Amino acid sequence: MPLPDLAAYAPHRTLPDADFEGTAVPGLRADFYRRADGDRIASVGRYSCQGREVLMAWGFVDEKHCRRHAVHDPLSGWQAVVDGCPDVRFVHAGARVVGLEVRTPAGKWMRIGN
Repeated sequence: MPLPDLAAYAPHRTLPDADFEGTAVPGLRADFYRRADGDRIASVGRYSCQGREVLMAWGFVDEKHCRRHAVHDPLSGWQAVVDGCPDVRFVHAGARVVGLEVRTPAGKWMRIGN
């Protein structure tokens, strides 16, 4: 299954220091795109950190969770599309969130941020 073609979507909003699953992650940028799909609105979130693509997650705005996602490995590019939301864990310095780790389809945790 291919990644969404962002040329078919309109930019919706951009969030610097975006939150992921309700937790703000310094340096994580989220660019959101939308397009009409019948009577629904399809949505794509493209996440990057320090100019590096991290992941894309997509579905419909009326769905509580992601329909699919893909992780970008800087060494090998976009990984296989996976159903559901990505597995993430937050990197802490004491009580403060300083980064994010995302699991690839192969089970490798990739660190994003500090």
